[in-house]
Amino acid sequence: MTTIATPVKPKKTDSSGENQKGMDSNKKMKALVYHGPGEKAWEDKPKPVLVKQTDAIVKILKTTICGTDLHIMKGDVPTVTNGRIIGHEGVGIIEEVGTSVSNFKKGDHVIISCITSCGKCEYCKKGMYSHCTDGGWILGNLVDGTQAEYVRIPHADNSLYPIPAGADEEALVMLSDILPTGFECGVLNGKVKPGDTIAIVGAGPIGLATLLTSLFYTPAEIIVIDLDDNRLNVAKTFGATQTINSSDGKAIEKLMKLTNGKGVDVAIEAVGIPATFELCEAIVNAGGHIANIGVHGKSVELHLETLWSKNITITTRLVDTITTPMLFRNVQSKKLQPKKLITHHFKLSQVMEAYDTFENAAREKALKVILTN
Repeated sequence: MTTIATPVKPKKTDSSGENQKGMDSNKKMKALVYHGPGEKAWEDKPKPVLVKQTDAIVKILKTTICGTDLHIMKGDVPTVTNGRIIGHEGVGIIEEVGTSVSNFKKGDHVIISCITSCGKCEYCKKGMYSHCTDGGWILGNLVDGTQAEYVRIPHADNSLYPIPAGADEEALVMLSDILPTGFECGVLNGKVKPGDTIAIVGAGPIGLATLLTSLFYTPAEIIVIDLDDNRLNVAKTFGATQTINSSDGKAIEKLMKLTNGKGVDVAIEAVGIPATFELCEAIVNAGGHIANIGVHGKSVELHLETLWSKNITITTRLVDTITTPMLFRNVQSKKLQPKKLITHHFKLSQVMEAYDTFENAAREKALKVILTN
């Protein structure tokens, strides 16, 4: 979920004693566990149990790895502590629900949202689920996540979505995070509109999800910038009108030539490193928008000496998943086909191999991987 500009601060949630009261030490499961920067293990963990009556326990059927998980593994998200089960995406079958859960029951087939929301606090009432006072992005961050055989979902009524019979599970895994993230943090925050020239910096899964959802607004030009020719070729098949390989350090020069020296109306940062954000600053046109999606673990230089007079809007956002129902309908109608993002399949027990593939995406020509339990 490459979505935050600064690490999320710990908030008061029901997870503070999860390792003690959210697990059944007598029943075990397998899970991918973070043990500090660069350290992870596929190991036995206690199976989760209900902590509050608003919880659900979900057996994972399919999950995936996110770019945010790679940022976690690098130590960019200090709220993730040693012993945490990683992951915030997936689909599954409900095994147990608390007595206060009214929308779901045992046996229901569900999508797990990357954002947990109570639906009642002041932020939820504003549609800012990512800042829920008893939730937000907590899965795989402040509470144990989905790269496991089972997961506990707090506030299940507001944090799960039903899957209709016959739906494509693998496509719907993309609705857990990357489709709403690309759409909300990139397209909506960037205020993409018909006829715009937009640049998406980063052709990884989140950048490509942004590309797919930007097509709702028929921009005139979609320029995708990346270091990897394979991903740039994929971007062309998804609807990019122009691509730029930035490995020679001449991306700004090339883009300005494509735009007759003007730059772009919307520059969308979908990587999360200083160089790509500063590239967005250099290519945005007067009156334009810079929409940040990437998770930034290092400070970025803001070039106000060149931007102060250009009427630029810069936005940051953590995905709220308020658009998930709309995106779900477009996936069901085949107008949006996120399954095209999936390149590799593994068993959940092969998660270490899957991480190696995802971490070496250029070598492996990888986009999204699917892990099946």
